[in-house]
Amino acid sequence: MEYVRVTKENIGKEHICCAISGNNDVQVSSKKAWLSDRFDDGLVFLKSVERGKCFIEYIPAEKAWNPIKADGYIHIDCLWVSGSFKGHGYSNDLLDACIKDAKEQGKKGLTVLSSAKKKPFLSDPKYLSHKGFTVCDEADNGVQLWYLPFDDNAPVPEFKECAKRPHINEDGYVLFYTHQCPYNAKYVPEIETAAKEHGVKFKAVRIESAEEAQNAPTPITTYALFYNGEYVTNEQMNEARFLKLINK
Repeated sequence: MEYVRVTKENIGKEHICCAISGNNDVQVSSKKAWLSDRFDDGLVFLKSVERGKCFIEYIPAEKAWNPIKADGYIHIDCLWVSGSFKGHGYSNDLLDACIKDAKEQGKKGLTVLSSAKKKPFLSDPKYLSHKGFTVCDEADNGVQLWYLPFDDNAPVPEFKECAKRPHINEDGYVLFYTHQCPYNAKYVPEIETAAKEHGVKFKAVRIESAEEAQNAPTPITTYALFYNGEYVTNEQMNEARFLKLINK
């Protein structure tokens, strides 16, 4: 398999794996704009030259869009290999490239979000364990911070206090999200409209900077839905799924 690193210079012509339709699609344009604004922060998007979901996205933890304390680490936003790409060792290729890059930068190790059991849009804990990652912190909603230190004396990363007990003081549905995930540009407006049409109290809060993300009331900032202050899910919803949820 050949891989290519997406940069400011080639992002206009490269597909971005998690949204592979044309550049005029709102999902693609929102994700590419988000990526472009992060490259100067050290973000890396390494992907298969083939069209499909086979990529890794990572960034220095100090610039990560998650409320973590992991100075000197590289944080993996997403490692996604699916469909016909599974079972060929491509995940290992991508992770190995990330490890090599991190070590060349003199980093202390890697961090990534996961959970005790596989959750949608989070890294597979079985795979992480197989690759030597271990859990270093866990929030009350079951989201875990995993790490792979390069040295036994490396400091242990942790969640910031604001994210350890995900809760907000607002009634109704409140959604925190970013354009890091391309699906949000399409589906968040859908559920905003659905909530309005059905008289459901709903507010969408778009996180627009690393500083906002690092002080968010949730470990996962790409998509975090709350109801009457309590955390509900990190799984993106279209209109049909949202209506099913509110009608329970």
